[in-house]
Amino acid sequence: MSSASQPTGSVVSGLDVLVRTPDLVPEGRIGLLTHYAAVTAELGRGVDALRDAGVPLHCLISPEHGYWGTGQAGLGGDETVDPPTGLPVLDSYGRHGEDLDRLLAPARLDRILVDLQDVGCRFYTYMWSMLEVMESAARLGIAVTVLDRPAPLPALAHGPGLDPACASFVGRLSVPLRHGMRLGTFARAVAAGRFPGAQGPVAELDLQVVDAPGADGLARWIAPSPNMPSLETVALYPGTGLLEGTTLSEGRGTTAPFALFGAPWCGPELAAALRDLELPGVLVREAVFRPTHGKHVGERVHGAQVHLRADPREAAADLTAFDPLHIGHAIIRAVARLHPDRPLWRERVDAAEPFIDLLWGSSALREGIEDDAELEEILAASPAPLGAPA
Repeated sequence: MSSASQPTGSVVSGLDVLVRTPDLVPEGRIGLLTHYAAVTAELGRGVDALRDAGVPLHCLISPEHGYWGTGQAGLGGDETVDPPTGLPVLDSYGRHGEDLDRLLAPARLDRILVDLQDVGCRFYTYMWSMLEVMESAARLGIAVTVLDRPAPLPALAHGPGLDPACASFVGRLSVPLRHGMRLGTFARAVAAGRFPGAQGPVAELDLQVVDAPGADGLARWIAPSPNMPSLETVALYPGTGLLEGTTLSEGRGTTAPFALFGAPWCGPELAAALRDLELPGVLVREAVFRPTHGKHVGERVHGAQVHLRADPREAAADLTAFDPLHIGHAIIRAVARLHPDRPLWRERVDAAEPFIDLLWGSSALREGIEDDAELEEILAASPAPLGAPA
């Protein structure tokens, strides 16, 4: 493994470093795992900047949501060619193990660049797309270069680890639920064996990380997926994203995903119960909405919206002054108390474990809610994260 870095200045990402110093990457056939949020400091497309710098790209590889982010949750993209460049686009979402090898092998790549904007939460899938490409590259003898990016918020690792029985594409390895890591940090840790469970000879991978200079926290936010529109959403997501494992709408199909939530059978009592808790760092208001897609699409949903007390226009550090897991737990617990006759957990037909268990990383949250347990009790009953990076 090797590392490359660049003095600070206007450079904010590993992409910018490589564009300025393209000889950091050896010649050869190069693929790029990326999406439209991977932009330069001047908001230019990364693929265009790399080509202009002379980096010989031969194909793009897209993660969940596709290159342009048009696919909703659980979907890849429908792009097969990038029109501005004519480069083929390989949709990696849903391709695992040997199936992913079969996608990548015909491209006869010498190296895969990875440039993805992540959000620092275990059940956001871009880190797992990178991991699976690393595993496939190791099997195929392809080198990997990760173009690192500053994390959107200052790193504040928190939450449970992962029971191996709950490993899935919304959590492969036992990182904290809110991990806050840069993808370059994670890639190095996996290659060094600090996160047990990676598949294949990843320790033998020819891995290079082009470091992103500067502190975490971004001045500009480019939404890396359709339902991650703002840094406020990023801050809430590790907690309110857990609502995806319930029968509640998590606000998909609205202009405030992961801030709006509710169900057709809820009423004003939900917002009132949450306001009574005086949750640190947030305000709660009653809300009614009608999702255009996702759960309860087209129905009148009664619930609430979480607003941060911090002004979201201020520095990103202000968005860390609350515990999103506390908020997620409070919402689910309030609904369980107020509507015990309603089914709470989202059913899954394609997995042995309930989806909430895959998101949390174990059955501890589901069982704790059913026992009306406090968050501290649930965390104590949850697996501890393993292999934290040095």
